[in-house]
Amino acid sequence: MLKPGDKAPGFELPDADMEIVRLDDYSPGRNVVLYFYVRDDTPGCTAEAIEFSDLEAEFAALDCVVLGVSRDDCISHGVFRDKHGISVRLLADKECLSCRVYEVLVEREVDGVMRTGVQRSTFVIDRQGIVRHALYGVAAKGHAEEVLNLVKEL
Repeated sequence: MLKPGDKAPGFELPDADMEIVRLDDYSPGRNVVLYFYVRDDTPGCTAEAIEFSDLEAEFAALDCVVLGVSRDDCISHGVFRDKHGISVRLLADKECLSCRVYEVLVEREVDGVMRTGVQRSTFVIDRQGIVRHALYGVAAKGHAEEVLNLVKEL
């Protein structure tokens, strides 16, 4: 698992509009909240994305960008974004490359079959590209406010 003080792994992922987003686009210079979620349009993931979107201006005032990542594709992200008015950028990690390097994949038993899924996790990355907070297994509700308070401490 990643921990505070680790160099944040780079990534290069498409967003809902199929534009490539890289960690290097923001670092050095801006703080980044990178949150991993299970799937578009599920109750918990929808609540989390809406909460981050509702606080986006407050994150921006702290020179911080919020990026959400799931294994859904760009089209799914676009539909999800438009349906719920989500304003944070949603990144598609279909190949699980970022999920692996950020160590958010977990094995779970579903109907007697072991499946790999995403553990809801958030990383606060500072302007120099260093992980300041690595939060694994978080609850969706109220999480955005909690993360905002962590960013305020940077």
